[in-house]
Amino acid sequence: MPETVSETIDILNNRVSVRKFKDDPVSDELIDQVLKASFRAPTSSNIQSYSVVIVQDPEIREKLAVVTGNQKHVIKAPVFLAFCADLTRIEHALSIHDHSLADNNMEIGLVSSIDASLVGMSVYLAAESVGLKGVMIGAVRNDAVETARLLGLPPQVYCVFGMCLGWPDEAPAQKPRMDYSSMVHYERYGGLRDNRDVGQTLIDYDADLEKHYTSKGIATTPDSWTHDMDKKFSPQLRDNLRQQLKELGFDFR
Repeated sequence: MPETVSETIDILNNRVSVRKFKDDPVSDELIDQVLKASFRAPTSSNIQSYSVVIVQDPEIREKLAVVTGNQKHVIKAPVFLAFCADLTRIEHALSIHDHSLADNNMEIGLVSSIDASLVGMSVYLAAESVGLKGVMIGAVRNDAVETARLLGLPPQVYCVFGMCLGWPDEAPAQKPRMDYSSMVHYERYGGLRDNRDVGQTLIDYDADLEKHYTSKGIATTPDSWTHDMDKKFSPQLRDNLRQQLKELGFDFR
């Protein structure tokens, strides 16, 4: 059977995160087109529980960059988008019928976060289809409360992630991914096509990633990926996030 080829598949196969952009502006009209198309992304039960904040104010950008660990592209990218889980419209709908989302549970927080993520990836693909490149910024959750304050988010809205977009000035070499056959299961979890051992998969990926970083002159270790994961998640990353999101109106209990 011949390999299926499409523009979308090609975009995904060649996707990289870009952090260096040309000074050329991105028109408001183009961003509107990208966003409007992306708002056709799937949404659970048609709740559409997301909002996007387009941030252009340099002062706000600089403060957001501090929250994200001083990522300079947050300031310098022509476009910065904040993708937010937003329960305010659902709350208003319920209030019309004398109900409330007070003490909301994990389900609504999870669904709204997924909604925002589906829109975000759709924006990324739509943007790439017209030649824009970018990078996701999950570090806005380093301080979810401060990010909400900077963006003027009301209760029951939090920023799930940000995105820098612009015309690429420099695209890095594509980072290798783990072996496909180790991540696709058939019928039930563990039904791998070639029954690869998880430990061996990670050893192989450590070697691939070390080779990639070394070729770019980036310091790493022989156990590149497993070392980085251990360093990133021990101790736990953003351990106060649950409490911060509760302050913002998302209980996740």
